[in-house]
Amino acid sequence: MSNGTMSQLTPAPDAWNFAPDEALLGLSALSVRSVLGSIKAGMDPSSDRPVIPLGHGDPSAFPCFRTAPEAVEAVSAALHSGKHNSYPTGVGLEPARRSIARHLSLDLPYELSPDDVYLTSGCSQAIEIVCSVLAGRPGAHNILLPRPGYLFYEARAAFNGMEVRYFDLLPDSDWEADLGAVEALADRNTVAMVLVNPGNPCGNVYSYDHLAKVAETARKLGIFVIADEVYAHLTFGKNRFVPMGVFGSVAPVLTLGSVSKRWVVPGWRLGWIVTNDPNGVFRRTKLVESIKSYLDISCDPATFVQGAIPELLANTKQEFFDKTVEILRQTADICWEKLKGISGITCPSKPEGSMFVMVKLDLSCLQDIKDDMDFCCKLAKEESVVVLPGCAVGYKNWVRITFAIGPSSLEDGLDRLKSFCSRHSETKNSVVQQDLP
Repeated sequence: MSNGTMSQLTPAPDAWNFAPDEALLGLSALSVRSVLGSIKAGMDPSSDRPVIPLGHGDPSAFPCFRTAPEAVEAVSAALHSGKHNSYPTGVGLEPARRSIARHLSLDLPYELSPDDVYLTSGCSQAIEIVCSVLAGRPGAHNILLPRPGYLFYEARAAFNGMEVRYFDLLPDSDWEADLGAVEALADRNTVAMVLVNPGNPCGNVYSYDHLAKVAETARKLGIFVIADEVYAHLTFGKNRFVPMGVFGSVAPVLTLGSVSKRWVVPGWRLGWIVTNDPNGVFRRTKLVESIKSYLDISCDPATFVQGAIPELLANTKQEFFDKTVEILRQTADICWEKLKGISGITCPSKPEGSMFVMVKLDLSCLQDIKDDMDFCCKLAKEESVVVLPGCAVGYKNWVRITFAIGPSSLEDGLDRLKSFCSRHSETKNSVVQQDLP
């Protein structure tokens, strides 16, 4: 081939410019994975002190949080059967969808059908699909998100060119949604609001009455609710878990869930989108059709995991769930009691669900700490304890702590956190004393 031909085939340099949009780079930098990676990068690799991971919601490495043997047996049986080695259908295997519909219907005043269930590669893909489908509808749209919250929603919405607007969760009211703000933010282009229950990152569990008000607000505004219920039934406080789908006849609900948290298997990547819509709004407006179309051009959960779902749901003993919740209750109690005695931080409410608690930093009490990211980086470097800065959940100068680890490791980590805060508080006090006349 001649040089002239080569030059004709070689693209101009600009055609090879794959630099991502600056806004997307900013969102990526604030993802939980990216933020925790940045914090860990500053740690001393030569330290022989064990790292205490209080920054992410994956307790599967701790023996006390090992998944149910029935779940392992279900996956093993699906593999050994030889029946689940082929491609699945786009919406997911029918037996798996039927089992999930039956399982979720136990908490609802109506019956779901397999046609209400769409399988995804974890809850993250469910979020991706919902945001992509909403953004793909004609016209400009916006979506209402909670603050603090899971910024993956904002990232996926921004990636698809959809506007996001934030309503606050109120720390002095058990992190209830500010529904007055929801009404003020919504306009004719608002399509949905997101509610996470049990709460990530706040550890709250919404009451039946509050969820009823959310549904009525959505009905009044003519929007639907995206209910992120990946931590469903992981509750240990005064409020039992109530699925948002209970109010599906008031306002239509898209429920997102997975086996990741309740079964403690986030690596299995099996989630779902469920239409809680007895009045058929999603079908009339073609939302269901759009979800199916998107699933036809996206990747699927592993077929053998889908094949395991019927036995996993049918055979897992209640004792496993009770044990998991009891450990979370114990570790939440440990976290709550120990946080009370740490200077420079305040915890507004005791966690009652999920795996997390939000605590507020009092930077006026802490020397040489600029903000929440600085706090987390220095804590990791000095004490080998990793927590998540509030900037990763949209809440500056707060931190999110997970208590879903082994109890002894949690106590060790919180003792190190106390030492860190005490040491930096003492430094601050000594500086103040020196400045006195």
